[in-house]
Amino acid sequence: MSFYPVMPPDVTLCCAEEAALGLLGQAGVIAVRVADLASPARRGRGRDGRTALTAAGAGRVRAGDLVVWLKPVAVTPAVVRRDGRVQAAGHPADHARLGVAEELLDELAGTAGVIDEIARSVMLEGRVKGTARRAVSPALAIRFTLLMTLMPDADYAEVLAILLGDLTLVPWQRPYRVPTAAAACTWREALGPVPLERLRDRVLAGIDGEHRGRDWRAVTVGELEACSIDGSLTRVPDTPANREAFGSPGGADDPAPYPQVRELRLSNASTRATFGVVTGPSGTGGGRDKGGPSRSCWIRR
Repeated sequence: MSFYPVMPPDVTLCCAEEAALGLLGQAGVIAVRVADLASPARRGRGRDGRTALTAAGAGRVRAGDLVVWLKPVAVTPAVVRRDGRVQAAGHPADHARLGVAEELLDELAGTAGVIDEIARSVMLEGRVKGTARRAVSPALAIRFTLLMTLMPDADYAEVLAILLGDLTLVPWQRPYRVPTAAAACTWREALGPVPLERLRDRVLAGIDGEHRGRDWRAVTVGELEACSIDGSLTRVPDTPANREAFGSPGGADDPAPYPQVRELRLSNASTRATFGVVTGPSGTGGGRDKGGPSRSCWIRR
């Protein structure tokens, strides 16, 4: 069961150029009259049908008009073919984003577009060589690898399909298909661990700076540190000596399969640092007769 149910609208955002376009960048949907939509090609949708419909002479929408509701997918320069077809310049990999997850990464790293910044300095290895534009880019490979961690039950093809989302529906100047699992595997090997390690270090540095700026030890109750206490059981080898020393949970006539040590851990509520641990028998057998440890702890700053 996936612990983070990712859907296309959650992870695929429009290109960053939209932020400079004011209202369009904030639009949820766009309304266009059906009567205003037409194919720009001379015949039908042109050769191979790879063109977008265009809104020619759009008039004011009035009550009763049939309207098409459109979701913005990307903002690109237009490519107009000789037969009138309208296509998108650029590459889908330049427009795929991780949605709120990427916004959080940028915020923590203190840099807008931190993934793209790291991708520009990537040195590819293995079977991906040269500078030719392919179906995958270093930035897309980084985002793909990150998204895999949020979709543990999905295979490569599913992760790529979610990441690219509606971008695959755009008639790009060059035909584009979702990369295969083999291509994704090749790019992960070519990318290597260094770009992800750099991203990790940037994010951790930002988190560290935030903690230092806000005093990460400031979780207190008056003059006392706020702590948490949690208990757990740890299995030990099933020997007569361990049975006698530690016992095991359950009744005397139905003990657990292994003797277990009971642990009581005292941790700082802010940093999760361990201040102290006490251990003892877990219950039945000889350990039960000896009784487990019980302590109270107050820590003054």
